[in-house]
Amino acid sequence: MKKVCVVIPTYNEMGNIKEIIAKDLEINPDINILIVDDNSPDGTGKLVDELIANKTFGDRLFVMHRKGKLGLGTAYIQGFKWAMEKGFDIFISQDADFSHNPIYIKDMLTEISNGADLCIGSRYVKGGGVVNWGLGRKFISKGGSFYARTLLLTKIRDLTGGYNCYTKKSLETINLDTIISNGYCFQIEMKFRNVLAGLKVCETPIIFEDRRVGKSKMSKKIFIEAMLNVIKMALSRGKIKSLMNIKK
Repeated sequence: MKKVCVVIPTYNEMGNIKEIIAKDLEINPDINILIVDDNSPDGTGKLVDELIANKTFGDRLFVMHRKGKLGLGTAYIQGFKWAMEKGFDIFISQDADFSHNPIYIKDMLTEISNGADLCIGSRYVKGGGVVNWGLGRKFISKGGSFYARTLLLTKIRDLTGGYNCYTKKSLETINLDTIISNGYCFQIEMKFRNVLAGLKVCETPIIFEDRRVGKSKMSKKIFIEAMLNVIKMALSRGKIKSLMNIKK
């Protein structure tokens, strides 16, 4: 059986973390979870330490402590690398705030077992959608995906979404050491690299529900930075492709 690791970056997710871990493992009893905590002032990392020490979830929970708020992209990259070193085969990126419902993990794993190298939990394919978002947030997300899809010449509907399932082949091929994006654009670059590498990418519908506890980490600055990075990627297709481990 292939080993699955769900990587969850955290920064001040004290109100969500125990519950999302419990729900993930209740619905998906064969997975493991790695929390990558950026020294959360609210004690998120310390709580996870206690859960591990008390074996609240057996031996299926792990934590990585970082020195500070170093960005979403580097959190995922460090988490994925750790999981690969530990012998995991499949890697899922997930938010801690319940916007990524654990019920969809099974759907993504089914697509992977059917041959996909990357399965995207997509809000913008038939059956997908968002809940509790205002018009502004919808415009930023859907508009961002359309903008990136147009410039990067890809048919992927949900380029900006963060609920994704990667195989080891995918992560090794795209070369995590050469990823240039760290914020909102990280998710776009990861998907774009899979497309450039000719890997099999699919989308499975999810309903995205806005966070229950805490504040969104999205900002105008992050959004603008992402849009500029998309232009850079569009103009650097050849260079990016040369940095990857594509078998000829």
